[in-house]
Amino acid sequence: MPTPNGDSSNTNLPPKHNPQESCDLPPFLSSSYPITLKFMDVAYRLKIEDKQKTGGSIKRLFTPHQSSPSDQGSRAGAPQERVILKGVTGIAHPGEILAVLGPSGSGKSTLLNALAGRLHGNGLTGTILANSGKLNKSVLRRTGFVTQDDILYPHLTVRETLVFCAMLRLPRALPRAAKVAAAESAIAELGLRKCEHTIIGNSFIRGVSGGERKRVSIAHEMLVDPLLLILDEPTSGLDSTAAHRLVVTLGTLAKKGKSVITSVHQPSSRVYQMFDKVVLLSEGQCLYFGKGSDAMRYFQSVGFAPSFPMNPADFLLDLANGVSHVDGQSEKDRPNIKQSLIHSYNTILGPKVKAACMDTATVPTKSTNPLRSSCSKECRRSNRVSFFDWFYQFSILLQRSLKERKHESFNTLRVFQVIAAALLAGLMWWHSDYRNIQDRLGLLFFIAIFWGVFPSFNSVFAFPQERAIFMKERASGMYKLSSYFMARIVGDLPMELILPTIFLVITYWMGGLKQDLWAFVLTLLVVLGYVMVSQGLGLALGAAIMDAKQASTVAAVTMLAFVLTGGYYVHKVPSCMAWIKYISTTFYCYRLLTRIQYEDGKKISYLLDCYHGDKGGCRFVEEDVVGQIGTLGCTGVLLFMFVFYRLLAYLALRRIKS
Repeated sequence: MPTPNGDSSNTNLPPKHNPQESCDLPPFLSSSYPITLKFMDVAYRLKIEDKQKTGGSIKRLFTPHQSSPSDQGSRAGAPQERVILKGVTGIAHPGEILAVLGPSGSGKSTLLNALAGRLHGNGLTGTILANSGKLNKSVLRRTGFVTQDDILYPHLTVRETLVFCAMLRLPRALPRAAKVAAAESAIAELGLRKCEHTIIGNSFIRGVSGGERKRVSIAHEMLVDPLLLILDEPTSGLDSTAAHRLVVTLGTLAKKGKSVITSVHQPSSRVYQMFDKVVLLSEGQCLYFGKGSDAMRYFQSVGFAPSFPMNPADFLLDLANGVSHVDGQSEKDRPNIKQSLIHSYNTILGPKVKAACMDTATVPTKSTNPLRSSCSKECRRSNRVSFFDWFYQFSILLQRSLKERKHESFNTLRVFQVIAAALLAGLMWWHSDYRNIQDRLGLLFFIAIFWGVFPSFNSVFAFPQERAIFMKERASGMYKLSSYFMARIVGDLPMELILPTIFLVITYWMGGLKQDLWAFVLTLLVVLGYVMVSQGLGLALGAAIMDAKQASTVAAVTMLAFVLTGGYYVHKVPSCMAWIKYISTTFYCYRLLTRIQYEDGKKISYLLDCYHGDKGGCRFVEEDVVGQIGTLGCTGVLLFMFVFYRLLAYLALRRIKS
């Protein structure tokens, strides 16, 4: 997968400027070599796994790798196989819109994923050619793929989204001003100027409208000036007027020499008239390929014509569903409509389509492919990412992460939760007596519990929630996995450490803990380090399971085990459970907090008068405070866990196939 390069200049988002004043695009983007895409006998078979036999997402914790859809279920005995595409053939020319029509489940999205180079494995068969050459990396670099769902960061504005995308996707040859100019040009070309400073939003956050969000997704792909633009149901959720405006925009892009392929679920008659070519699918099989204006005449020639004027798209979808009301005949009077249409296509239209695809006289040959020759060197260079390129990606991703994450980390509800817990703890332990050992230890253990559970539960949702965006951007070659991961880790530091600091400032002095500035600083350092370790645990579980509900369940059980063996509730843990204590982050944090307040346990023994009389009440001091792991040991274990959990999260992310 090619990876874009970038410059090492200042990456702060610049103020809005006039794109006419910006630099001209370099030849890599300004030149245009049209792509003629041919696909012949494309078929796709998917092996379906038995979830009851192979388990769910939790089992991925114990498997050596994450299997692809084509090989899932192979270990479950005899897997079931589902045929999604059955030998679809067609051709998309530059300057035209090729529309893929069909009912739900007909294979439209699968076909588009195959044409965009997003399907891999043995399940995909057939031939897909771009200018008579295979879909190599140079072609995929100039291919824009807009998914059905708008996968965007909700808290970024339209302009921020496109500028960040331009910074990451455009090559190093472009200066920073030209990258911003490309984003400005995309904003103007797709009519997003009036909403460029509005956040994207989602179903829970108010932002731009559905049509505007879809145009942002298209602009996201238009930044690289794609020669081939593939869109999966871009009009879904839009009214007829908004859908028509969007297709008009696609028509404008097609007239600039681009090949546009889009699937549409149920287009209006106005939208249908704008399609140059149409592919009609039914249960993975092709029923028609040709000009949109000739579709009605073809079906009339094979004995299917509407008895009254109607939207051609509606009539085609009725046929794809096996429904036909012709000359007063009902559906029962004409059984096997689909089989009849498939037979007609295979005998009349199919051979003509295959002959047109086999004719290579009008397209460049593989040896003279101008796109291949112009981009081969650039693609070879893009596979090697230098340290400066890596740091450039890291800095851009860090800026984006800070802008997006600040809304989540400092939302009103989370801040209220932390401050309320701090005030409640401060009031419960208000100026506690230094000699009241049990109460003091209870406060220290409460701090360990709260800042073990709170960060781990928040971070366990991080990667599952961003999985769709991460996979989309990785498939586009926007950045290296390591730069994304490090930007996420570094960007979380200021977000995750501010609230614990506020909490401890309130609780420490209200609770009357050791009245010494150095003791407070040490306590703060221990808590902040413990927060980082707990956050790493949540990141590792979330990345390994990649299911928010299952990961949160595993995190809850894990933290419960850590709390119970943390050294406060049970001082003499049974031998069969003692090993959990030594992997419990709560145990090491509680040990360090106790050491800061009471040193090595001698003060506790003195305050409890353990040197005189009955020592039965002092056994927990000997068993749990004296003779246990020292300060350096606890600190070393927490540092090891800090690195270990993040390494696990990184390795888990590498298993995810884009």
